[in-house]
Amino acid sequence: MSTSVQGLYARLDARLAAEADSSGPVKGTLSGPRIGMIWLAANLVVTTLLTGTLFVTAIPFSTAVVMIVAGTLVGALALTSIGAIGTRTGLPTMAITRGAFGLKGSLLPVGANVVVLMGWSWVQAMLAGVTVDHVVQQFTGFSSPVLFSVLCQLLVVILAIFGHTGIARVEPWLAVVILAVIAWIFAMAFGRFSPADFSGIAVDTSLGSTPAIVLDVVIATAVSWTVLSADINRMARSTRAGVVGAGVGYSVSTIVAMLLGATALGYVVLSGGDAVSFDPATIVDSFGVPLALVIFFSVMATNTMVVYGMTTSVVNARPGGRTRFLPAALILGALSILGSTWLSLLGQFTSFLTLIGSLFVPVFAVVIVDYYWFKRASYGKDLLLSTGGRFWYIRGVNWIAVACWAIGAGTSVLLSTVWTSPIGATLPTFALSAALYWLGMNLRPSTQRSS
Repeated sequence: MSTSVQGLYARLDARLAAEADSSGPVKGTLSGPRIGMIWLAANLVVTTLLTGTLFVTAIPFSTAVVMIVAGTLVGALALTSIGAIGTRTGLPTMAITRGAFGLKGSLLPVGANVVVLMGWSWVQAMLAGVTVDHVVQQFTGFSSPVLFSVLCQLLVVILAIFGHTGIARVEPWLAVVILAVIAWIFAMAFGRFSPADFSGIAVDTSLGSTPAIVLDVVIATAVSWTVLSADINRMARSTRAGVVGAGVGYSVSTIVAMLLGATALGYVVLSGGDAVSFDPATIVDSFGVPLALVIFFSVMATNTMVVYGMTTSVVNARPGGRTRFLPAALILGALSILGSTWLSLLGQFTSFLTLIGSLFVPVFAVVIVDYYWFKRASYGKDLLLSTGGRFWYIRGVNWIAVACWAIGAGTSVLLSTVWTSPIGATLPTFALSAALYWLGMNLRPSTQRSS
């Protein structure tokens, strides 16, 4: 490496280290409406939109609308509960897991978080790549979805390293543009077909779906966003501002985005097209380049923050950690670019949501019970220690939390893949994990209860 390149690397590394989100507490200053706009902008993204397309022929359209609204509101309860801890402590989501899992045991959810965010970065890059490929093919005849997925993710990594601050400022304005396009699509769809037409779309019973399973998928979507809830809500100036802002912003954006996906694919079906779910090309054909541009720019904005957040999680995995931001970003960025070539993952999106649920539903169940029940809504400065203190437990690990996580994750997988639960896996897994943690912490030896 030449001297000039070394100097550029050193300057960039120093700047990024100074700008990187600290794992230490911050004093939030943002109002409820501002927090709400951040959540609104973050969740008006193509993955949420396309999730709505999964429900169009799986269950009656009107039932899907009810399940989308109900599942979003239920999921928002967990999201705002974790977000409130972030507001009160000033700490990001992965840092507050130290309270229940221990200063070293928290590395378990941190690792899971990196896996989940990496998966999200792959899925979103693929969706952007497939969309760009579809438009380019229409105008030029050239097609290479893998190439465009790689190029999209390469741009995301560059933005995550050089332009994440600018993206954070621009994203709310992009949300305004996206909302305008959404309004146009709703007007176009319901201007041609009535609500009764959409309700009359035939259900494909061979898909084996039920309202409860759809509800479970919607709740799982909220769980996937909860990994970022404290990261965002710690910027709120009060718990009330964070809870109301996040609750309204997340709920409105999710309901609107999922209903848009369902409506767009319903429009395709009523127009005589095939009900191809989770495929941006299908709805782009009906609504044209404006929708393709919305998909592309929403992915660029959201995925840039996903890659940046993933890198920040690694850098701040332990208090006083020495991992530098730039080398971590380069390594994780390279993995995200490589993974964007795995296009077959798009056909397994519901399985990906199942994985997220199995990894994080038990985590959040344990954290919520620990913070609100056992710690009486107070964690304190011991979360910032590298050793010792209230959260050292047994050599840095709360094995009760780890065991509850393992049992909960295993149960979630079994209920999703082996013994299919008629009500889905998310709610039973949450209830089981919370109950086991409450029981385990109450039965632990009295000598450990001061921890």
